Amino acid sequence: MSEPREFPSPRPDPVGEALHLLRLDGALYCRSELTAPWGIDLPAIDDLLFLHVVTSGQGWLHVDGEPPRLLDHGTVALVAPGVPHLLTSEPHTPATPLFDIPVETLSDRYEVLRHGGGGAPALATCAVLRLDHTATQRLLAELPRSFVVDSWAGDDLGWVHSTMRLIAREASTERPGGEAVLTRLADVLAVQVLRAWLDAGSTQATGWLAALRDEHVGRALAAVHRSPGDPWTLARLAATAHLSRSSFAARFTALVGEPAMQYVAWWRLRLAHDRLTSGDEPVGTVAHAVGYASEAAFSRAFRREFGVAPGAVRRRTPPPLPRSPEATPSGPLSASPSAPPAAEIGPSVGIPTG
Repeated sequence: MSEPREFPSPRPDPVGEALHLLRLDGALYCRSELTAPWGIDLPAIDDLLFLHVVTSGQGWLHVDGEPPRLLDHGTVALVAPGVPHLLTSEPHTPATPLFDIPVETLSDRYEVLRHGGGGAPALATCAVLRLDHTATQRLLAELPRSFVVDSWAGDDLGWVHSTMRLIAREASTERPGGEAVLTRLADVLAVQVLRAWLDAGSTQATGWLAALRDEHVGRALAAVHRSPGDPWTLARLAATAHLSRSSFAARFTALVGEPAMQYVAWWRLRLAHDRLTSGDEPVGTVAHAVGYASEAAFSRAFRREFGVAPGAVRRRTPPPLPRSPEATPSGPLSASPSAPPAAEIGPSVGIPTG
């Protein structure tokens, strides 16, 4: 008998693992059927990420402080939460406020917007997404205000179009499991766009993403992300990173901006918050899962971090995504013009469902 084959262990991919942690919630999809001249003024909306996919024709993305950018066929634009932006048919075309444009509602998750003056047509699809995971806070802090992917390889472009067709099909019909399918497809599309941004080298020399990419610190971060409940110490993290304690401590702080054990505590408490708000596990179970030996110690740390007891953050039903200025006026998804800018995504042209 031949010897069993040994397969090489996959190389650690801390960035890929971190992106895998991202989860999208509360997605709304809008297919835009546009005819020149057209312009859409999108307000700043906290906690929502915009993905615009141009599938036919072209448009222009306008973000304050940045030059207008052309969005051509196959372009995908990402706009981070809280950043107002304009989508127009030409650089100087006036824009109509989004909530002043009527839409046809096909389902709770899917709308069709028709707008313009009857000239050259364009199609775009916009996905409005709520990111829901601890890793999201670190990622959003490093995203640019807007990011445009317009250089897909041939295979990637076909993949994006196929994905958006599936999204359109699922969102426009009421089928069992449709919401779950939509969420997974949005996960994949958002991660693909973020990967394209990372591949373009648009990251800084320091920060969370830079630390994930670091040969040594990235190993330690990935280990903490995989196993937050392990008994982590500075010495054990340094060994995981293949560095001495002093070298690791200095390197971690320089890249991430805080000491390693402070990050571990932050990560554990944010994960605990996520678990408490998304389920009904006992507080003691959650405390043990994220590395606390006693519920009392966990409760004290949790209250210091969030100002409330662990049991006070049980999940509330998320408010609906806003479809008008009056929608959810005081909720986390309200369209507040005074919300501080965070990040943006460019205009989108809808994808045909056929």
